[in-house]
Amino acid sequence: MTSELDGRDKWLWIYRTGLHGLCPHCGEGKMFRRWLKVQDRCPHCGLDYDFAAPDDGPAFFSLCFIAFPLLFLVVWFEVALNPPWWMHLIVSAPLMLIPCLAALHPIKGWLVASQYVNRAQEAGTDALWAKLNARAKGETVEGDV
Repeated sequence: MTSELDGRDKWLWIYRTGLHGLCPHCGEGKMFRRWLKVQDRCPHCGLDYDFAAPDDGPAFFSLCFIAFPLLFLVVWFEVALNPPWWMHLIVSAPLMLIPCLAALHPIKGWLVASQYVNRAQEAGTDALWAKLNARAKGETVEGDV
């Protein structure tokens, strides 16, 4: 499905599958087996998720685009009302934690879908990546003794 996509269609496919946690290849199977744990394979089409390595990306985007702007509300709350410390535990902590944690799942899905559709990997690491994946699966690799 993804091989014939380009431009805006590619972006819409990444958006639809990634943010909804669907397989970026078929758009049917679930990408996650638990909250942030990616499946080993798509239950619908069998896509191998070995390519999925969003690393710290979801946390980075959650902090930059959600936590940082919300921090201004927390600072305003402190300056304008000067509440006791326990009021920050009741108001500020949930205001910061809940949106950041809720955004991790769709952001991770979006990053995994983007990696798949754009065939993203570090430049010049094709052979090394194939060799590492083969070793992890217990296969013999040319050049190994």
